[in-house]
Amino acid sequence: MKDLIQTLRNIFKIPELKNRILYTLLLLAVYRLGTFVVLPGIDSGILQSSFGNAGAGGNLLDLFNTFLGGAFARGSILALGIMPYISASIVVQLLGAVLPSIQKLRTEGESGQKKLNQITRYLTVAITLGQAASYVVYLRGQYPEAVTGSSSFFWLTSVAILTSGTMFLVWLGERITDNGIGNGVSLLIMIGIISGFPGALINEARTTLPMIFFIEILALGVVTMAVVALTQATRKIPVNYARQMMGNRIGQLGRGNAARQYIPLKVNSSGVMPIIFAQAIMFLPTTLIQFSGAESLSGVVAAMSDINGFWYNLVFFLMIIVFTYFYTAITVNPNEIADQLKRNGGFIPGVKPGKRTANYIDTVLSRITLPGAIFLAAVAIFPAIAAIMGATGAFSQFFGGTTLLIMIGVTLDTLQQIESYLLMRHYDGLMQTGRVRGRSRSGLAVNR
Repeated sequence: MKDLIQTLRNIFKIPELKNRILYTLLLLAVYRLGTFVVLPGIDSGILQSSFGNAGAGGNLLDLFNTFLGGAFARGSILALGIMPYISASIVVQLLGAVLPSIQKLRTEGESGQKKLNQITRYLTVAITLGQAASYVVYLRGQYPEAVTGSSSFFWLTSVAILTSGTMFLVWLGERITDNGIGNGVSLLIMIGIISGFPGALINEARTTLPMIFFIEILALGVVTMAVVALTQATRKIPVNYARQMMGNRIGQLGRGNAARQYIPLKVNSSGVMPIIFAQAIMFLPTTLIQFSGAESLSGVVAAMSDINGFWYNLVFFLMIIVFTYFYTAITVNPNEIADQLKRNGGFIPGVKPGKRTANYIDTVLSRITLPGAIFLAAVAIFPAIAAIMGATGAFSQFFGGTTLLIMIGVTLDTLQQIESYLLMRHYDGLMQTGRVRGRSRSGLAVNR
């Protein structure tokens, strides 16, 4: 406890770090306050009550509401949250893998990144407009008693306010990233998820026997440690560099003096993205069937809407494995790694530079991706297993899946940044047994 207090003192001894942390906390508080501001023409009390009775923690909308800290079920001006921006970022990232024009912008440095950010923002506006209109139609159709406004003016103003709310959060996230600590967009999602944890924990304690609740807490701790291990696990490929800079000339190192480094290939290179992809794909057919009105497929809709059901989780499990390989393939390029090694005079011991190096890296990546994909898919269905074992719907969501992966990934990234400030000022880090290892991508993989 004494060491923790001393570490906190060290943090606040650094003026820049202290200001960044306080600035981040202030903007996160603004976001949380905004989630309680209700759209004009919406009765938030009736809506929350109706939403809770209908959902009961067992469908996709309840999961979406968890990400937004309850803003979706509250009819808030921030009901769509930052999720449209995440969707736009994913689309731009995928287009970068197939469109040469997007790939070219990525190689143009800061100017290209600015253009990509602009494209992402425009796409965010388009996605938000569509989602805002769907949200208003959904409220008026499913919860008419909670909607006091019914005119076209109500529809237009609600869509405009929801779109403005999402773009405000995009601006808020960028301000946190630039002037605060951590990735702003990721922190906004994480704070929404965490905000529901105390209430879920208290409700679980009230409705469960003390011994069972104690076992659940132990199980949650074990799952958390397993997810941390999955997030940080890497396969290090040794690399030797046969050249070294000596003054203004390049000297050739002897065989025994070659500088050795490593290529860290993460077991879970794709982060949380395969789960997000799988959820989006599974939600789409259900929506299309509902709009088509095909009664013969009502059983399919029911099965694919029950996030605790067998068929939903079986398909979900298999799709995550497929998308893990897919996303790893478009984010980690063995040919590019091999070319960079060759240009810098590096080589993997026992492997010839060039094509054979690329093949070797690709083979290693494929072998470590399989157990990583299976583990990731297992983590994704842990909430359903917890719900079947008796945990309440809200509390079970914290046993794995997107929520736990996002919380752990963002927390590790933020702690790594704080530790960097401490180590630069010659203070001890946050961990006595070693440094907090940084991750190659944030929990959401949102590029700025």
